[in-house]
Amino acid sequence: MTILSRASLEPQEITEFLKREIKLKDVSEKILYQKVINRAAVQRNLTVTAEEIQEEADKFRHQNRLEKASDTLAWLADNMITSDDWEAGIRQHLLAKKLSKSLFDKDVEKFFGQNRLDFDQILLYQIIVANDKLAQELFYQIEEKEISFYQAAHIYDIDEERRQKCGFEGKLYRWNLRSDIAAIVFGVPIGQVVNPVKTPQGYHILMVERFIPAELTPERYDEILDRLFQDWLNRELNYMLHSDTMLDNVESQTAEVLGQ
Repeated sequence: MTILSRASLEPQEITEFLKREIKLKDVSEKILYQKVINRAAVQRNLTVTAEEIQEEADKFRHQNRLEKASDTLAWLADNMITSDDWEAGIRQHLLAKKLSKSLFDKDVEKFFGQNRLDFDQILLYQIIVANDKLAQELFYQIEEKEISFYQAAHIYDIDEERRQKCGFEGKLYRWNLRSDIAAIVFGVPIGQVVNPVKTPQGYHILMVERFIPAELTPERYDEILDRLFQDWLNRELNYMLHSDTMLDNVESQTAEVLGQ
């Protein structure tokens, strides 16, 4: 048992800490999301079986190398939860997955087709420098092969992390980029270095290493399903809070009338 698990913490202390750290709203939202999910699952007769929970728990133990029962018990103690707490968390996770599929499984393909361009991706490299003169000089040096794009990024980029990666920005969707940058990089030939582009960040020298056409892979299916489900959760939560507020107002007004 860890020192933390032996510490005595009062619920009020935890609440006050979350307030100070400006995290209480996020935690409260997650609790309310669970209420929305549970209510909708009951309405649709969705349940999670003991076998499904066991399968998910076994998968987690395998992924986290908790093969022995003693390893699992130690992990539970270290995280200050009981096996019942863990099971309840798994149940809630699986119930949310079942509900999301029940609601939006048939809508994923349609959403993907309507927004196909948004799911195109590129492997992007870029150099960002602070002034136009340096940007133009680097661009011409790269064009004339006096220095490679990667060397220039490693030496001159204003961001230390990107310097260490020789300008590698990552695998990006259109929505990850400013609209003006996206319009350029999704139309440029592979490997062509783009003339410096000015933004509030500085002057960008861009190069696309690979274009990845949109495809409805299992990973992208899950991504779209999660997005549709989260949008639905937000709408349901807003409706629930609005309805509760209206109900409180009605009850308050009724009490005032009866008290007169």
